[in-house]
Order: sequence, then structure tokens, then C-alpha cells
Amino acid sequence: MVCTYKKNGLIYENKLASYEEVNDFRLEGEGAVSFPTGRMRLENKMDPEKGQDANYVFWCNEDFPDNIEITWEFTPIREPGLCILFFSAMGIKGEDIFDPSLALRNGPYHQYHSSDINSFHISYFRRRYVEERQFHVCNLRKSCGFHLVAQGADPLPSVQDVKGFYSMKVVKSGAHVLFYVNDLLLFNWVDDGKSYGPILGRGKIGFRQMAPLIGEYANLKVHTIEWMDNKN
Repeated sequence: MVCTYKKNGLIYENKLASYEEVNDFRLEGEGAVSFPTGRMRLENKMDPEKGQDANYVFWCNEDFPDNIEITWEFTPIREPGLCILFFSAMGIKGEDIFDPSLALRNGPYHQYHSSDINSFHISYFRRRYVEERQFHVCNLRKSCGFHLVAQGADPLPSVQDVKGFYSMKVVKSGAHVLFYVNDLLLFNWVDDGKSYGPILGRGKIGFRQMAPLIGEYANLKVHTIEWMDNKN
């Protein structure tokens, strides 16, 4: 089956080029946000030796519908580390993720994958541990529950070989989740809605980094899409 979609309207655009453009984003954990090159740079404030406490998430404070294409540009500045994009993030009872009734979140990973929020998250540029540096893959996990549901090769080079920015793209439409780097499809997963809980829909987007990685981001865009299945 060849899966395609038609891109419709642009519903969100952020160049991520200045403090003013992210003044409604919400930071969880001790991260530093700066714009030394006119692009959003994220890095840790805490000593990486503090482990998960040194990591953080920077949430876009917008609710996005289902049936969307998310695109952004990324380049790594310093490794080791790891990057994650959260999407379709909501409370497990449908709450906004910033609802005060939800458990405190301030960076440690378990608060995001095994607490009281549902989401997908894609981990890419996984360079924190030796086994990640020896065999580069991207992971798709579904939470609540930390379920590894798809995996694909990671084409991003190590920092010393990076050339410019790389185009990242996530498509979320009902049961379908697709991930691309520079328009290369890395995985195409279809949720059965049973094995790992109900199919997720709308929710928030967040950028996560694992210390001591430094990364830069630009040109976040979200388009609505119309999904089509073409059988060949």
C-alpha cells in the first residue's frame, strides 16, 4: 500500500528566530533558550552528571488537531545527547497538559512517558549512550506506557560532519504516524488502537533535549492534511 496525503492550510508558523516568537512557549526543567544565530538554540543549565534532572522540555503552547503535518529544521551543535519531539500530547482524561490537576513535570523522562499524560514521541539524533552512537536509529514511542512501536534508521551525521540544517517532518493522521528527514521516509506506523491503547488525536507539541546536547531549531510549521490510501 502506498500511503499519501494532501497538504491543506497552514495553521501555525513560527520562525523560532527570537525571544518574542517563543514568549508563550513553556519550559519544564532547567534549560537555556537563546538565539545567537537567529535560530532557537536549546541547551542544558544543569550539570549533565545530574542525569535526568538535567533534561528539559520546551512546549509550544498551542493545541493542534489531528490530521496534521509538522515540519521544522534542526541542526546539532554539540553532542552527546538526544532530541525528542512530543506530539498529540494531552492528559489521560483529555485535560490540557498544563492543567494544574496533572502531576508535576520538570524534566525527568518518566514524568512524560509513564505518568498522567498521553502522547507520541519521536527520539532522533540519539547520541547519548555508547550503543546509540554505535548504531543510529530513531524511535517512535506511544505513552502513557513507554511503548516502543516503530523504529527507523537515523541518517543525521555526527556534529563534525553536519552541513547546515536538516528538514524534519512528522505526519499524524488518525492511526498513521510517519517520520521523514530531508524527505526520506524513516518509518510509517499504523496504530491498531488496541495493542497500546486508543488512537491518539489532538494535543500539544514539545521539544525535548538530553544534556549535554546543544541543538538549534528553525521554521516550525503545522499544516492540516487530508489522508488518502492508494492501493497498488
